[in-house]
Amino acid sequence: MTFEHWLTATEAAAYLKVEPRTLLMWARQGKIKGFVLSGTQRVTWRFRKEDLDRTMSTPSVALTKRRIQ
Repeated sequence: MTFEHWLTATEAAAYLKVEPRTLLMWARQGKIKGFVLSGTQRVTWRFRKEDLDRTMSTPSVALTKRRIQ
């Protein structure tokens, strides 16, 4: 894996077209996979583009078991 796939919170938010604070809230809630860098005095998040794509992809209709009425 190359480092070019890692995004800062600002870059990841721009990629998803949301505010950075929304992205960070989702990451803290576990809705989006993010990684906290260690060794820094402030909390610094990094995101992988592949994880963002996977999280935002819509599930297939065939996967749902609920009946539409």
